[in-house]
Amino acid sequence: MKLISNISMMFCEVPLPERLRAARDAGFEGVEIQFPEMAEVAPLKEASQALDMPITLINVPRGPGDAVGLAALPAEQDAYRAAVATCAENAASLGVRKVNVLSGRPPEGLSRADCLATLKANLTHTADVMADIGVQVMVEPVNRGDVPGFFLSGLDDALTLLDDIDHPNLALQFDFYHMAITEPDLSAAIRRAGARIGHVQFADTPGRHEPGTGMIDFPAAFAALRDTGYSAEVSAEYRPLENTLDALEWIEDFKRMMA
Repeated sequence: MKLISNISMMFCEVPLPERLRAARDAGFEGVEIQFPEMAEVAPLKEASQALDMPITLINVPRGPGDAVGLAALPAEQDAYRAAVATCAENAASLGVRKVNVLSGRPPEGLSRADCLATLKANLTHTADVMADIGVQVMVEPVNRGDVPGFFLSGLDDALTLLDDIDHPNLALQFDFYHMAITEPDLSAAIRRAGARIGHVQFADTPGRHEPGTGMIDFPAAFAALRDTGYSAEVSAEYRPLENTLDALEWIEDFKRMMA
């Protein structure tokens, strides 16, 4: 496994392109970025290549304002497909290997069946588009305490969705933070997700801060993750309690757990 950092949430003390150097110097082996703007793509690409710091994952744009994704919104299918096209362009430019899809928060009054059908169609479209450029697609369940009304929440719904679509280029983004909130046993949830896990993120809970600030048993979680055969990137995606650099003493322990 390889330890990377989400630089949309960490190292925010410096401008975005400079966060790649900060992450490298802190001991990370790559980064992910949630929603890079078009104007940021060129300087991010330059920094990534100059520092030999791969950008592993970006998200499909989430939509305007306070939107948290478009993929399960029937009225936004055109906007979603435009977002996928933008994401594919950025992914190709940045050399990312994975993109993540957020299902979003459907307006009240829409039937779950209609939203689910839209999500399935949009994920299939995304998986097809990204397969053409060698990029794997993730779909992420998000807890509704942090994001009220989010369409795809628990692990069961996410696994059923993946089984129903059954696309070879579609996998699960498994965030320890969200799953520790929605699932009664995080380690059991990791083992149940098994080979369908395509990307891993973590933060401690409660609070979504650095490891050691909450209650997650990270050694048990990583033991379960190793049991699944997962060997790809694991991303720190948390809000530092204070300055990012002041609370990175957990890194070496995590690297040993991931070895």
